[in-house]
Amino acid sequence: MGIFDTIKEKLSQEFIDIIEWLDYTDDTICYRFERYQNEIKNNAKLIVREGQMAVFINEGQLADVFNPGTYTLNTQNLPILSTLKGWKYGFNSPFKAEVYFVNTHLFTDEKWGTKNPIILNDDRFGLVEIRAFGTYAFKINDAGKFIIDIVGTDNNFTNFEINEHLKSLIATRFTDTVGEAKLPIELYAANTTELSETCKEVMQPDFTSVGISLEKFFIENVSMPEDLKKEIFEYSRIDKLDLDKLTKFKTAKAIEAAANNEGGTAGAGMGMGMGYVLAQQMGTAMQQPANYNNTASPKVTPPPIPAAVQYYYALNGAQAGPVSFEQLQALFAGRTVNKDTLVWKQGMSNWSPIKEVEELKVFLGGNTPPPLPPQ
Repeated sequence: MGIFDTIKEKLSQEFIDIIEWLDYTDDTICYRFERYQNEIKNNAKLIVREGQMAVFINEGQLADVFNPGTYTLNTQNLPILSTLKGWKYGFNSPFKAEVYFVNTHLFTDEKWGTKNPIILNDDRFGLVEIRAFGTYAFKINDAGKFIIDIVGTDNNFTNFEINEHLKSLIATRFTDTVGEAKLPIELYAANTTELSETCKEVMQPDFTSVGISLEKFFIENVSMPEDLKKEIFEYSRIDKLDLDKLTKFKTAKAIEAAANNEGGTAGAGMGMGMGYVLAQQMGTAMQQPANYNNTASPKVTPPPIPAAVQYYYALNGAQAGPVSFEQLQALFAGRTVNKDTLVWKQGMSNWSPIKEVEELKVFLGGNTPPPLPPQ
């Protein structure tokens, strides 16, 4: 060996490579450190910063993984690579290996959403469609597995390249989860926190299988068609209402409307109905003995007040009521019921339309009140 060769060899051992990666982007997940023919000198310095991991790949095989820190690359710090290379007595010549730096910080505010509506079978509303969207956050927790299963030979892998895969995975698992939850349709929007936590637990194994940890998962909104939303709101109101109070309220409103429209059919019907009730009360009063106010006969007491007649009526194929005569008349005035609506009261053998029940014919207008009871 000549003197120049000796000097060249000594100089090559003096100059030490520095392998490091300074990330100036917000979206790079993995970066391959470039070297001519992938050659790395003996005793080169490897600098792995916080939020990074360095992965050595030799001839397509995972060799070594380095956590944050500064390393001198030799047979002591490259045990797996040394085994793969079969160096028994150390090495002094450059060696070839691909070095990948993996960004392990948290990638936040990643968007997801259902591309197509999810069809659910609700017990009360039948088949319904919902959509959902939100955000998630992830980080790499197994750099070696991630490079082998996802990155491959990509020299600059960004989160954009994996987002489509992750969003498809999330949409699929979300559909499965809400389908198995079998919640009432109106509760999905009200329980997004609990549903988010459940979805995160279901999706975590799929992320972990490729070296990724799903750190956060949020459902920001669950939407449905407007007509379904209105139907749910209406159902919710009816479910919470006291029907008896509602009937009384509507009766009062109908009487008020009739009083403001005395010349109309509804006003006439209302007046006739009130006349019929007044006639019943007068007939009852007239049946009492003439001397009912006579203080000389203290033992004479008025008869018991007759029980108010209660009517049941058919509404949308279901039985409703009971309601009083006045309440039924108010429902007729408000067009909740009509002349063909079936009604029944105690003593009737079958359901009959309003137009065929004698005391209810006053609702129709044009009829006269029934005659007073005999004295």
